[in-house]
Amino acid sequence: MLFDSVLRQPLQTYAILRQIARTINTAWDLDSTLDHIARKTTEIMGVDTCNIYLMDPDQRTLRLRATTGLALRALGRATLTVGEGMTGHAVAQKAPLFASEARRDPHFKWVEHTEERMFHSLLAVPLLLEDQPIGAMNVQTIIPHLYSEDEVEILSLIGDLAAGALTRAQLYDKQRRQIEEMQAVARVSEAITSPQYLDDILRVVTELAAQTMQAAVCSMFLLDESGTQLVMRAAQKMTNPYQNRRPIPLGHGVVGEVAQLGETVYIRDVRDDPRYKGGALARAEGLVSLLSVPLSVQDRVIGVLNCYTAVERQFTEAEKTLFSTLANQTALAIENARLSTNTAVIREMHHRIKNNLQTVAMLMQLQLMDAERLTAQQVLETNIHRIRSIAAVHEVLSERSFRLVDVKDVVTRLMQTTRDAMTAPQQTITIQVSGEPLQLPSRAATALTLVINELVQNALEHAFVGRTTGIVSISLGRSPHELIVLVRDDGVGMAMEPKHGLGLEIAHTLVGEDLRGRIKFNRLPEGGTEVSIRMPRAIEQEMDE
Repeated sequence: MLFDSVLRQPLQTYAILRQIARTINTAWDLDSTLDHIARKTTEIMGVDTCNIYLMDPDQRTLRLRATTGLALRALGRATLTVGEGMTGHAVAQKAPLFASEARRDPHFKWVEHTEERMFHSLLAVPLLLEDQPIGAMNVQTIIPHLYSEDEVEILSLIGDLAAGALTRAQLYDKQRRQIEEMQAVARVSEAITSPQYLDDILRVVTELAAQTMQAAVCSMFLLDESGTQLVMRAAQKMTNPYQNRRPIPLGHGVVGEVAQLGETVYIRDVRDDPRYKGGALARAEGLVSLLSVPLSVQDRVIGVLNCYTAVERQFTEAEKTLFSTLANQTALAIENARLSTNTAVIREMHHRIKNNLQTVAMLMQLQLMDAERLTAQQVLETNIHRIRSIAAVHEVLSERSFRLVDVKDVVTRLMQTTRDAMTAPQQTITIQVSGEPLQLPSRAATALTLVINELVQNALEHAFVGRTTGIVSISLGRSPHELIVLVRDDGVGMAMEPKHGLGLEIAHTLVGEDLRGRIKFNRLPEGGTEVSIRMPRAIEQEMDE
């Protein structure tokens, strides 16, 4: 029962809004917030369904993200463009729109996959944040109902509350994904590059050296990758903070000479010695004597260890020997850390290459079944396309150094190459990529990219025979428990019983085995074909094996 009569009492209205606000504030992540808002709105307004659409990053597409009465399979899949349907029109006009018999409204449109034909009335309001639409929500009833001004106002107020909460939840989800990415990077860094491990070694060594030598300052410089400059990597001072030094060119000053010649240098007073280029800094820091020794591994200098005193001091032979021994042990530790790093990098490269080769081998094995009817050129061309799909994933990995890959970014890059290779010169086929960025581990991202590429190639090959124009659209979205990808074309449409060739067999295999999902083919009423891929959201969190 609708609550128009209840709204005639101001105190009741305030109580309802307070209840909505409390409900919204109990959730933080996006999926929970959407679900809370939809359920509470349905309950309080006494409607048969409440539906929430969010704007895709393209700022043109509204995607269904929550519902209490429409078909659940429509979540993440059903879309409207801004201005399309009553809900899209409400967003375009930034104003509510309603009708007791919605299907008679000139703006009305049936939304695919929602199974909404049982509903009659509809009230839609935009979700605005600082006057910019971030989505829309609507309520519907099975029995025709003429919405009152109070009902329109209360849903608009709920929409205003929801807009802020959903923006907060989207930010929370984005920050959570960033944290997960950073955690993944941290795990990779720990296993592969281990920079903190090396820095810890250097810090401990400089502290130990300062204590052992009773020095005012101990500092360590290492040669950079070019081998032309010495960069300070650690410094310890027992009194005031020691100022970081700029990189020192090899052969320049005392430290540069020690690195170039591989010989120990002692300076009685650095404040007056012309060989020392940092006299002003030394005077400011109260540094006097310097003992500088090379960090050497098998006669190869990798850096310099310095010991400064606060008073003039003559180092004994025993002290020089001790400091040199400490430097040699430090050099070995640094070299071992670097070797461990290189070994881990090689292991990771081997791991990824092995996975890719196994995927390519599987694709070629499947292709053997069609070998008799394919020419050598066809075999080579299809394999080139598939290897390019894998390469696109790892191009993103190499650019960002993450194990998480933005599938939307990869697919967008790949589609231009696929279209150019698969369309005839006289054809103008548009490939559109829309929806949410899907961040996946490299193995899952590779599998999904391959599947999308196979489906697009299949559409380009079969959907536009005898036609010069066409559109292939790829849409990526989420529901609370699944990732959803739709590949749709406006071509001739598939046969009632489509024959699954090699490309579709590959798609089925990758979706079922690598992505643990399911794939479905639909012939569209207006012509064309839609392929839906649904995968559990758990694959977003899984590390590559």
